[in-house]
Amino acid sequence: MTNSLDFTAVDLASCIESTLLSDDVSEVDIDELCTGAIWFRFAGVCVYPKHVVYAAELLSNVAVKVVTVVNFPKGDAPLADVLNQIESVVADGADEIDFVMDISHALSNDWDLVSEGIAAVVASAHQHQKLLKVILETCLLNDSQISRACQIARENGADFVKTSTGFSTGGATVEAVRLMRSVIGNSMGIKASGGIRDREIALALVNAGANRIGTSSALKIIGAVSEVNQA
Repeated sequence: MTNSLDFTAVDLASCIESTLLSDDVSEVDIDELCTGAIWFRFAGVCVYPKHVVYAAELLSNVAVKVVTVVNFPKGDAPLADVLNQIESVVADGADEIDFVMDISHALSNDWDLVSEGIAAVVASAHQHQKLLKVILETCLLNDSQISRACQIARENGADFVKTSTGFSTGGATVEAVRLMRSVIGNSMGIKASGGIRDREIALALVNAGANRIGTSSALKIIGAVSEVNQA
């Protein structure tokens, strides 16, 4: 993994998904989110499903991905409803889907049901050639449960595992990302999200093994770094 001393602001920007998951979001807010993502060359923007159509229109001619969430944030919707959510966001123009696994089943160590849900969601996303991330909500799980969830996500062909929704008791930690990377190796990506508000934390998570950083503080993290303005 790249050392933080050598990791430039441009490199960091390319890992960021600029996130806006609030209930009171307007088209002006989505405009600003997408404009910033284009300007700083972020990997993507992450928005609620109801904003996917507009974000996809704004980003239709650039490389910035439209990311959205399903079964969010509690991971407790019936599987049939989750699959319907996927069909809807795909039709609206989403490029990548962040799916909250069934956390209650994970907490009760009912891994067959966790696996069944992840397998169905991955198959649905991949049928449409969309990238699928599995949100674990690591703050609620012990190390053994995090490891097992990562194994199941890998076995079922998920593209990424993701630490957190940002709506639970905690967010991304260096320790959780290191553990996740130790389990999955280089077979898939890791998205760290939740509570990432400054450059130091973002770089620590990248150095621990994260490929993507989901943050609502993207412009704060990048905006004060001169290398971006020179890119």
